[in-house]
Amino acid sequence: MSFDLHRPATVTEAVDLAQRFAPTARYVAGGTDTVIQINRKKIDPAHLIDVACLPGMSEITETADAFALGALTKYRSIETHPAFRGNLRVLLEAASVVGGHQVRNIATIGGNIVNASPAADFVPPLLALDASLDITGPKGRRSVALRDFIVGPGRTNLSPVEIVTSIRFAKLPARSATAFLKEGRRRAMEISVVCVAACLTLEASTSRCASVRLAIGAASPKAFRPQQAEGFLIGKPAGKESFAEAGRLAAEASSPISDVRASAGYRRGLVAVMVERALTTCLQRIREQNQ
Repeated sequence: MSFDLHRPATVTEAVDLAQRFAPTARYVAGGTDTVIQINRKKIDPAHLIDVACLPGMSEITETADAFALGALTKYRSIETHPAFRGNLRVLLEAASVVGGHQVRNIATIGGNIVNASPAADFVPPLLALDASLDITGPKGRRSVALRDFIVGPGRTNLSPVEIVTSIRFAKLPARSATAFLKEGRRRAMEISVVCVAACLTLEASTSRCASVRLAIGAASPKAFRPQQAEGFLIGKPAGKESFAEAGRLAAEASSPISDVRASAGYRRGLVAVMVERALTTCLQRIREQNQ
């Protein structure tokens, strides 16, 4: 294994290097996925472009109505950010179960997204927040919704010379809460058997669902939003019966595989239970806010 290592000073320089050495170049930041793929001989880049220290890409920026996460933001930064202890707790909860402490201190959220694993823990929370990605390439900048970015296991619509620079999502309205649940064979350092993120907003009466976004990981070729389950809940009473039906509809929409971690049937059953529990957690959190 041998490669040339390049350390550009700007995003523009990084893209220029990727163009110059394509198709044998690869971006690397935390390296927690890339180095493993190199060691397992799944990829063999002749050039690694180290983007870990590019300016402005490790910041968490808050405006009046939105957040922007630099693609190089570490999971530890998400875990400790005070803005994510309220109705955006889904981010903190997901970040805290990615790998171990050493991984979270170096792994980047952009790398987790671009790796496009069906079981990526941080993708469902961002899907539930309806996030979009800012991307820079030779033709300039573009924005794409996260739900359209990942197209299958390990596949995205990112060209080899483009780079994700930030992830954006709107702040939530009043009477909103989020939650993330993960099921694995052990409590830490484990790939998800199923993971679920939920974002719930209630009507002014706080008795009915006004807006619902659900996202499920490790139960289909890519993390997905069960739109029929989401649509079913709009205007419905917020409670066990409605949430259980949404879980059933979400399970029907999933297409899990059987592997060494779990059977397809077990995963489908988990989806139903975890969707109901995630929504129940959201409801409890909204009621706590209003006390």
